Amino acid sequence: MSRSELEEEEEQRRKRAPWGVIALVLLTGLALIRNGSGEFNEGPPQPASAAAADTRAPGGTFVRAARPLPYAMPDRVRIRSIQVDAPVIPVGLDPDGWVSAPPPEDPNLSGWFTGSVSPGEKGTAVVVGHVDNDQGPAVFYNLGSLQKGSRVEIARKDGRTAVFEIYGVEVFAKNDFPGDRVYTSKGTAELRVITCGGGFSKQNGYDGNVVVFARLVQTR
Repeated sequence: MSRSELEEEEEQRRKRAPWGVIALVLLTGLALIRNGSGEFNEGPPQPASAAAADTRAPGGTFVRAARPLPYAMPDRVRIRSIQVDAPVIPVGLDPDGWVSAPPPEDPNLSGWFTGSVSPGEKGTAVVVGHVDNDQGPAVFYNLGSLQKGSRVEIARKDGRTAVFEIYGVEVFAKNDFPGDRVYTSKGTAELRVITCGGGFSKQNGYDGNVVVFARLVQTR
């Protein structure tokens, strides 16, 4: 790695918020769509109980984790099993302390939370996106239908692709969000993909978050 690349990586590490701070922010709810439309007859699919992450051992049972990659900004997220192929833009915290969401006007857009590691690095990367907008379903509308063993691919701006295997999909109430469980690093390269879910009301929007748990299993 060149000197400039090392300096860039170190700068990115200094900008990252401590996981405890991120967990406290998200315990109050991750408002990706505070006023989501909720106007579809059946609403977005919700995770099945069988898709819950196995907490008895890190990651449950699946193939050997791949060696982590160095820092690089993400470019696109692809989840072929639910026809997702979307650009990724950097997002931070808004003035109210919530994780910012991508602009809702573009339904096919996701955001990488810059307070986390970049996808493929050792640690837990976080990608967020809308479940719907005023016009209809958005990029992560079908996130809750994913199954264990499905793959999430993150194309990075360094030309590499980080391939993650899903080992859990769950929905958590925003007022009881288990930040430590969701974000704590397990010593490997992990990914969380998050959107709104659970029940919906016009007054409060969605009352939960769908969270996909995945681990790096391949790079190319």
